[in-house]
Amino acid sequence: MSAMVDKGLKAKRESKHVDFKRSFDPNSLGEWCEILKDIIAMANTGGGVILVGLENNAEPSGENVQPVLDLDHAVVVDKIRKYTGYDFSEIEIHEATKKGNPVAIIEVAGVKVPLVFQNAGSYDAGGGKSKTAFARGTVYFRHGAKSEPGTTEDIRMVIDRQLESIRSEWMDGVKKVVTAPQGSAVSIFSGEVHESRSQNATPIRLVDDPDAPGYRLIDHDTTYPHRQVELINVVNGMLPENAKVNTHDILAVRRTHNIDKDPRYCHRSKFGSPQYSDAFAKWIVDKHKQNSNFFQEARQKYSEQIHSK
Repeated sequence: MSAMVDKGLKAKRESKHVDFKRSFDPNSLGEWCEILKDIIAMANTGGGVILVGLENNAEPSGENVQPVLDLDHAVVVDKIRKYTGYDFSEIEIHEATKKGNPVAIIEVAGVKVPLVFQNAGSYDAGGGKSKTAFARGTVYFRHGAKSEPGTTEDIRMVIDRQLESIRSEWMDGVKKVVTAPQGSAVSIFSGEVHESRSQNATPIRLVDDPDAPGYRLIDHDTTYPHRQVELINVVNGMLPENAKVNTHDILAVRRTHNIDKDPRYCHRSKFGSPQYSDAFAKWIVDKHKQNSNFFQEARQKYSEQIHSK
């Protein structure tokens, strides 16, 4: 379970990165518009979690959250695309319990560039009246426990987050040089690293030991080309027709095999969403070839991990 999800379960009140909802009906246009406003606002504010099944005081509501847990990831992505025109797929739905009651947790990753609503979120509020959750052209952010139109200060904070990410990466590199043991050599390489069959090419290696003296590839978009949606498409293209995977399958595999901490398979930037390598896709397919129950076992183990917390 991620630190953000754990933080949400322990929270006693709503905040910039934590929101509680008593219930959510996926068949209601109005409820979709309202929750999409919160999802986009959280993404623009650096990420967060929406916990469905909790009252405003963080107590279980007792409402049925299974319809949320049953949501297809593609449906959520399509809804976001409909109103923003952007394929934002860095959302995960988790199952958890609080005081013995089931809770559905929607985890939202942060974005580097704020998402803008390209279409209005209007719906029938009953009694012949309509309501607009968000207007066309608006950019929403979290202000405390509320999702509201952005301000100049919000935009400044987005820029500051990106500058901090870049600064942190630079300082990490400087620290490695300054603290290198006496006699270490500093090598200068081209800023672009790519595969080559040339015998004159400089060899590099990926390691899973963060303290090992290995060079790492700088272009993460090349080394880890897949977000979760693309990864699912790649894996399904390699699997037999009767073994297709979905978002929950990938999530279970990631959590039970600690994939997000393995540099061979995953890269997580400070403010971006996880990216995955081609090697991870091949690893998944190989595991299924070795054990046809690989995905079922991962789901079962993940479910046991959730309910043991």
